[in-house]
Amino acid sequence: MSTERTDAPTPEATALPGRGRNLALALLAFAITFWAWNMIAPLGVRYAEDLGLDSTQQSLLVATPVIVGSLGRIITGALTDRFGGRLMFTVLTAFSALPVLLVMWAGDAGSYALLLVFGFLLGIAGTTFAVGIPFVNAWYDPARRGFATGLFGAGMGGTALSAFFTPRFVQWFGYNATHWIMAIALVAVAIIVWLFMRDSPDWKPNTDKVLPKLAAASKLAVTWQMAFLYAVTFGGFVAFSTYLPTYLNVVYAYDLADAGARTAGFAIAAVVCRPLGGVLSDKIGPARVLMISLAGAAVMAVVLAFVPPPELAAGTSFVLMAAFLGLGTGAVFTWVAQRSPAARVGTVTGIVGAAGGLGGYFPPLVMGSTYAATGSYTIGLGLLCLTAVIALVFTIGLGRRKVEDAA
Repeated sequence: MSTERTDAPTPEATALPGRGRNLALALLAFAITFWAWNMIAPLGVRYAEDLGLDSTQQSLLVATPVIVGSLGRIITGALTDRFGGRLMFTVLTAFSALPVLLVMWAGDAGSYALLLVFGFLLGIAGTTFAVGIPFVNAWYDPARRGFATGLFGAGMGGTALSAFFTPRFVQWFGYNATHWIMAIALVAVAIIVWLFMRDSPDWKPNTDKVLPKLAAASKLAVTWQMAFLYAVTFGGFVAFSTYLPTYLNVVYAYDLADAGARTAGFAIAAVVCRPLGGVLSDKIGPARVLMISLAGAAVMAVVLAFVPPPELAAGTSFVLMAAFLGLGTGAVFTWVAQRSPAARVGTVTGIVGAAGGLGGYFPPLVMGSTYAATGSYTIGLGLLCLTAVIALVFTIGLGRRKVEDAA
């Protein structure tokens, strides 16, 4: 009897009846919108050939959707605190179908300018991450949030699906049909989400105005600490996912489909390791997991700079890089869930998620411009190594400070 009375008011007990279904639906919506968000990158080589783009123009094209997908998370995270995940997932998933079709039209028209504009709008699909973290967070008790947010974060595997299937869909069904298939899938998932998803019984809308909420979240130290770490870990993942098809084409001469398949393998490795990072963070703490992640990423950046030969050496190197980055992304949001005030999880998530997306925007531009200037990607990979080392030192200091505070 006492056990039942003790468990009754906890998030664990109230969320239990529907938490698995709602986590699965959030994962589905996140994966399909991330597929849409990454529609341009797997076709970047095709656009470059058709439009005669140089490496800098191509890198700008594949990086542009990241802008809205990053900055838009600030707003969608705050709106999720107010309106809930069910409504936000439905609206954003359905609306994402429109820029998918506009990108198709711009590609048909052969307009680089329109591809940039509509690619910018396509970034809306990447904002659903900031919806899912607070939505899932509300369904699970603190001891299980590392697992739950990590599993939800595996939806970033939508980039892997896009890298593998988008170029193949173009081969099998044609360029226009591929975009129509994705648009229809987005609308279908939005309908499923609206019909079957529910907000947690423990979730309460935060009706504070958005700008004051953002101001309050920006005053929290955890917001900027986690924003920096997520910019390195998730930003590294996004940068590789968007630019890797181009990198593999230039360095290893893989065609569109082969480069896409290998990029999908990279993304899958990160996707598998993200929930693992969350689970390990629940057990040994997110700081230790991040230390492993960042140290590994720094080492692998050096290895990749030496251009390991295909297939085994290069493939293993990229998979290990993805694994380390995946562990780090899972650890960061375990830390966010542990340390953020419950009423501001969505707002903090939005800012941290935006930082992660922006962290993925600049590396492709750096890679493209340094390659154009030097004919090598060594400088770009060296900068990645340096950034990971700086983040590692920061994490060690932050972890020690928390231990001292706890003592």
